[in-house]
Amino acid sequence: MSIHSQLGDPRQMSFRTGYLDSLALVERMHRLLLDVIKDEFERVGVLEVNAVQALLLFNIGENEVTAGELKSRGYYQGSNVSYNLKKLVEMGYMHHQRCEIDRRSVRVRLTPEGRRIRDIVADLFTRHAEGMQSKGALDQKGLEDINVGLRRIERFWADQIRYIY
Repeated sequence: MSIHSQLGDPRQMSFRTGYLDSLALVERMHRLLLDVIKDEFERVGVLEVNAVQALLLFNIGENEVTAGELKSRGYYQGSNVSYNLKKLVEMGYMHHQRCEIDRRSVRVRLTPEGRRIRDIVADLFTRHAEGMQSKGALDQKGLEDINVGLRRIERFWADQIRYIY
């Protein structure tokens, strides 16, 4: 038995190490995104909405959606979407209404106050995009390359989930 068969192909190990680094980076970036949003809300004095709730409001935008649609988009790692939607309705950031066709389903949309929170997040993201570009942290091509790679991983994972059953 050769050393390569015992330890694995060095190229495979290198790719696996890079893949694990990418996974850790994506996870850290998600947590940092929530911290950035939390800090922005502290800066502007909005303390009753947490970062996950603010991101929910941002992603809903002008749409009317169900909780299931939000869960399927998968934006909310480690959070209970139904709980956060309920809290946002209670605080007046969202309207909710039972779906006429399927009474079990509830559709939600932003109130004017919810749109104000969404706009704070949108302004934050605009400032960050402009700052990254102006400081040369990332150019259009670099961003496109990152997005292509992340979409390939997303498709690979989705296929793995589909074909497991």
